[in-house]
Amino acid sequence: MVQKALEFKALESALKKVDTPWESGENSMTALTEEERELRLGLTPPPGEMSLESAALAFEQGLTAAVPPAEMIGAPSAVDLRNFNGKNYTTPVKNQGACGSCVAFGSAAVMETTYKRKANQPTSTIDLSEAHLFYCHGRSEGRNCSNGWWPEAALKKAQDIGVTFEQHYPYTGGDQNCSGLSSNWQSDLAKVVGFTKLTSPAAMKNWIAAHGSITGCFVVYQDFFQYKSGVYKHVTGDASGGHCVEIIGYNDSLGAWICKNSWGPNWGNNGYFMIAYGQCSIETWLGPFGATNVTTKTWRKNTRVAGLWANEADRNTYAYLTGVGWRKVSDASPTTHETMLAQLISAKTMGSPISALDQANEIHEVYV
Repeated sequence: MVQKALEFKALESALKKVDTPWESGENSMTALTEEERELRLGLTPPPGEMSLESAALAFEQGLTAAVPPAEMIGAPSAVDLRNFNGKNYTTPVKNQGACGSCVAFGSAAVMETTYKRKANQPTSTIDLSEAHLFYCHGRSEGRNCSNGWWPEAALKKAQDIGVTFEQHYPYTGGDQNCSGLSSNWQSDLAKVVGFTKLTSPAAMKNWIAAHGSITGCFVVYQDFFQYKSGVYKHVTGDASGGHCVEIIGYNDSLGAWICKNSWGPNWGNNGYFMIAYGQCSIETWLGPFGATNVTTKTWRKNTRVAGLWANEADRNTYAYLTGVGWRKVSDASPTTHETMLAQLISAKTMGSPISALDQANEIHEVYV
């Protein structure tokens, strides 16, 4: 049942009465009706998992996990993957539109950031298809814009089948029966190698510092729609539904998780928000999950060979592809390895562009 909308004046009054470090304001969500806002959520627990009502009750009764300072667990006191050792491992903010597909957006974002972090390729333009993840994989499990999904199921599909790139199925909001998927979608594919459920805030911090971003699922209250900046804490309004985002960092001095949302850059702080530790069951509801690694298979077209490296070991050769980075030349077959190496040497010498099949960070085919 759709709730009555929370009025601006009621929220402003409530914010003035408490010492809360966040600012409200008009944004892309406040321009919508309450029903339209709720359509932009989409986290639905599977059978046997904590319901929305139970997650909200646990938070409201103060049954939240303690968040230890990062120094106690050997992690940095603050991490922001938009600027981690001077490098940005995140990808641009997207907009899920009028569809409860937040789980696909949060999960795909975690895959993208994890790939960039593990491959140490902050300049990578990897862009995965949320439409493929939700309208194909989610749809195969009976999920749609109205009944949403959950991240463990999304990551399992990404592990077993993979997620294609955006150009093979561009996203538009609204139920689809996998109708926009291109016939050659498997030519560009990302797969989750494995994923882990993180069972404490300490584990969440350690994972973000050492591996990459994680999924974050939480109860959205009506005041959250009006968030503009600062560290969000629930102040007033009813629970509107469950939502899934990408947690890209944390800050102990502010006592907050740093998150990327999927409501476009005109919501919040350019599409991002901070949420206080212990708020809205974000540390305990349906995860969080981190991906151990993400591998890709894609044709690197019109790139150039900027460097070659080898040592005395048999068929231990690497090529540096412009805009891609170092890639091992596959040693699956001695003859194929030697043929590709000869092509790469020739292309580097002549300065010729090549197309290479990059699979799991190895070059498997080369065309000069």
